[in-house]
Amino acid sequence: MEKDSFDTQANRDGNSIEPEKKFMEISQNKDFNIKKEILEWVQAIVIAFVIALLIRTFVFSLIRVQGYSMIPTLQHNDRLIVTKLMYKPKQGDIIILRPPMHKNTYYVKRVIAVSGQTVDIDFKKHIVYVDGKALIENYVNEPIAQPGDIQFPRTVPENTVFVLGDNRNDSRDSRYSDIGMVPYQSIIGKAIFRIWPINKLGSVYK
Repeated sequence: MEKDSFDTQANRDGNSIEPEKKFMEISQNKDFNIKKEILEWVQAIVIAFVIALLIRTFVFSLIRVQGYSMIPTLQHNDRLIVTKLMYKPKQGDIIILRPPMHKNTYYVKRVIAVSGQTVDIDFKKHIVYVDGKALIENYVNEPIAQPGDIQFPRTVPENTVFVLGDNRNDSRDSRYSDIGMVPYQSIIGKAIFRIWPINKLGSVYK
């Protein structure tokens, strides 16, 4: 009876211990859930950032074309997706590179010859030869007429490539000794897709 009297009095006076305890438990649970949700969001953002960084470093990258050396294939300010993963250069590929003598500058060029192939250029007839065979180059802006400072014919050393711009007479490329044969380790990757401008969205012409 005494216990019942005590409970009744506590309820009547509004001083019941149980509601306060429940309120504290609810408040604590709410705070815990908010902290847990924040922590989960932080973890998700960190994981997404790490994945994006890994993709950018090892798989894909976004490059903006600067200059006019690849006209008409590529234009100034085109945005390209470049693949890096296990890429091995092939003749005809459009690549992004940073030559050893210009490590802070990105170049966009076309691979004309790979390791072991011999390049010769007849600047009077405006013909590029690879292993004695004239290339059919319907992608160039105009026939090649501008020689550089290296002599031809030239055999491409192991693990390097010979590159030219499609805008042959306005391109700094393997015709010049400061670019020369491009080592594999200087190649960022292969341009595979243009995302800008929208009206030219699509794969990059090889």
